[in-house]
Amino acid sequence: MNKSTRVWRRLLVLAIAAAVLAIFGTNTVGAQDGPTLESLAETSGNLQISIDTAWVLMTGFLVFFMQTGFALLETGMITHKGAVNALLENFIDAGLTAICWWAVGFGVAFGASSGGLFGTSLFALGIDAASTPYTYVFPDGSTFALTVSTLTFFFFQFAFAATASTITTGAMAERTDFVGDLIYSALIAIVIYPVIVHWVWSGSGWLFQMGFHDFAGGTVVHTVGGVIALVGAIMLGPRPGRVFGKPPRPHNLAYATLGTMILWFGWYGFNPGSTLGLGGGAPEGVGTFANWASLITVTTTLGAAGGAMMAMFVQFFRTGKWDLSYALNGTLAGLVAITPACAYVSPLAAIIIGLTAGVLVIIVVEVVERAKIDDPVGAFAVHGACGMMGTMAIGLWADPTLTFNTVMAGQGGLFTTGNLGLLGVQITGSLATVAYVAVTAVIMFGALKLVNRLRVNSKADAIGIDVYEHGASIWPDVLPHPDDVVETGSPKKAPAVGD
Repeated sequence: MNKSTRVWRRLLVLAIAAAVLAIFGTNTVGAQDGPTLESLAETSGNLQISIDTAWVLMTGFLVFFMQTGFALLETGMITHKGAVNALLENFIDAGLTAICWWAVGFGVAFGASSGGLFGTSLFALGIDAASTPYTYVFPDGSTFALTVSTLTFFFFQFAFAATASTITTGAMAERTDFVGDLIYSALIAIVIYPVIVHWVWSGSGWLFQMGFHDFAGGTVVHTVGGVIALVGAIMLGPRPGRVFGKPPRPHNLAYATLGTMILWFGWYGFNPGSTLGLGGGAPEGVGTFANWASLITVTTTLGAAGGAMMAMFVQFFRTGKWDLSYALNGTLAGLVAITPACAYVSPLAAIIIGLTAGVLVIIVVEVVERAKIDDPVGAFAVHGACGMMGTMAIGLWADPTLTFNTVMAGQGGLFTTGNLGLLGVQITGSLATVAYVAVTAVIMFGALKLVNRLRVNSKADAIGIDVYEHGASIWPDVLPHPDDVVETGSPKKAPAVGD
């Protein structure tokens, strides 16, 4: 008997023994000591909860890290006299929003619905929310429970809320009263942003029930932030000495580039994380949430790439220069535009959406400049205009096997199916959002202006907002603090080491 024959005989014996044990052994030993179907089901369920919770928390951490990206991008794109102010505004917005979102905002967004307009429960969450799955309650009484707890869901949504208010600071940089910044950031988290969230994402909101699609926030986050930013920039007025047609050059493109790359990285939490888990059934076109997350990751990447390449080449053909700042804004424009559509379109459509955003952002930046509105970072062009365009793109490019929302489920876009219905719903939802946000923003900023808390004191125009508001300078060797200058204008001599 050769070696090969012996091996096969042993394998056959093992197989027969396993079969005998399976037939006769499980009824005796297994019934007493082995796992039951119920225990296996419970173990499987707990494993799914653990996987989904880890996924949502991890992607939420990435979205929160985008605060760093916004801080660096804004700081790099403005003049150095307002850098400390920009850093503090971006930093403290996260802390302020966390408290406001916990106390009120999350309840307005995701609490029990009042007529599809706003929520009326889930305020000031307690310990019990850590063990209670968040459950969507639809107007017809049906429910859908997430595998993750309400506190996990709260954190993920907080990271999005913080992003909405941070978008605004860029357009209003270098001239906003700091107390005014705290007030408007709180109001955005309590009154403006969560109402739109309820309309679109709560399951009971009137736009959701109409079939409006916005997977990861092109309307809810970016259009909201962009419109508030535009209203704020208009009502603030331009920075001192601003010459329209010749905007001030960014003081640190290294900061701006690093900030943009962090934002791109964080977007892999923003978009794929919005699946809110990796288990369960997804639309017909992908089958599972894990597959859906993979598609979303690819469409997000291609949208960003299309925006970057298009903006860079368009600007080169216009000026003959390879412009870094336009490439950065083109990348962000592509990311914003693909955000609402990332789960509903093909990779090819994602590239087209990104390319369109790369052109649109340049056009809108110039329109805003010609209108003599001082938006130092192009916040409205990137977030407002491209957020709206991406929302419309769902109505043009959606694949019918991917749409996943109430009455419009299974309907495709105009260019994919020839259907106009989805596009009409998308236009309606976008216009309604712009109208509500614009009106509330005018009231909010108008009230701040009335009490002299919108624009910083005019003294800051002369010495810089960093020195006036914060007593600091990001480059003390370039822009010394007045306390470091003697009456003759010569800097004080620094003490020697050990003095």
